[in-house]
Amino acid sequence: MAAKKLTFEEAMARLEIIVGLLEKGNSPLEEAMTLFEEGTALMKQCSKALDQAEQKVSKLFPAGDGSPVEEPMEEMES
Repeated sequence: MAAKKLTFEEAMARLEIIVGLLEKGNSPLEEAMTLFEEGTALMKQCSKALDQAEQKVSKLFPAGDGSPVEEPMEEMES
């Protein structure tokens, strides 16, 4: 059965729990490796979601006639 796709917020919350468990250092090696693998997958999922969100972000500037004009984020950074 395929695992349920977590929302960004759910993935981040689970990732925080995993980091806390691994930082304690009380987990047996096999469990720690399983947690690490899950955390790595969650990190990739969150990173991908953030990248997609960044691509959608745009800044509005008024055009000469007062109507808004979208400028992609990459053009705003310079």
